[in-house]
Amino acid sequence: MNSSDSNNLSDAQKELYEWIKNYMKDFHHSPSIRQMMQAMGLKSPAPIQSRLKHLQQKGFISWQEGKARTLQIIDDVLGGVPIMGSVAAGGLIETFSDVNEELDISEVLKKKDIFALTVNGDSMIDACIAHGDMVLMEPIKDSYSLRNGTIISAMVPGLGTTLKYFFKRENKIFLEAANSAYEPIELNLEEVVFQGKLLAVWRKI
Repeated sequence: MNSSDSNNLSDAQKELYEWIKNYMKDFHHSPSIRQMMQAMGLKSPAPIQSRLKHLQQKGFISWQEGKARTLQIIDDVLGGVPIMGSVAAGGLIETFSDVNEELDISEVLKKKDIFALTVNGDSMIDACIAHGDMVLMEPIKDSYSLRNGTIISAMVPGLGTTLKYFFKRENKIFLEAANSAYEPIELNLEEVVFQGKLLAVWRKI
């Protein structure tokens, strides 16, 4: 994150974020909640969990609450990726050519003010979005421009946040899963807060 991005953080959030970055640079894995508590001089995990949630909501980290060492720094994910040529999904073609350009993911996605969410559950499995994946979302500025079939994250007050296909039929909103085990969620427009639409899925193998 550049300095202008980090201005969106409180001092406490910035302190934890910088400490996490340095820790992961040195040890190549994420720290535990207890290690973060000790580093920040805290005796309770609650302030750490709160700061991590804010860092995730603001697009600085990806994190699965309650699961050890699942934290990732978004900037580490969104670096430049070398374009190595083409790969065939049918017959064989010539292998890698010389690397002469990069796919600069960071610049493309940062312009869209993206944020990341960690997927919990299997309701979008038939859309190739699995439990534990990280989805990169573009903020929805105009919900009336949303097209049917768009994958969105939406907050339903009292029920929580969900990742689903968006459909509008007459005056009703339907949030539909990509898994036949889940029934569509039918809502009135005023019952939904649209957060973002899907840009990309990141899966760590």
